[in-house]
Amino acid sequence: MPYIKIKAFPKDEETKKIVADEIFEVMKKHWGCPPKAISLSIEAVDPADWEEKVVKAEIEPAKDKMFILNGEKKF
Repeated sequence: MPYIKIKAFPKDEETKKIVADEIFEVMKKHWGCPPKAISLSIEAVDPADWEEKVVKAEIEPAKDKMFILNGEKKF
């Protein structure tokens, strides 16, 4: 625990590594996780598929669990 899954438009490998490393550090610091407990994946989603594969399939059904939705904090 935790498992963090990021879906985003395609990015270069260096950007993905930087983001993954920063999230890893934040989870250790603020969530109190030991490093071996953290898993993180980044999946590229083509912009043409975003609405169907991400918004309709994952975001809309989980609106009640969103902490930030479309740039707006929900807390």
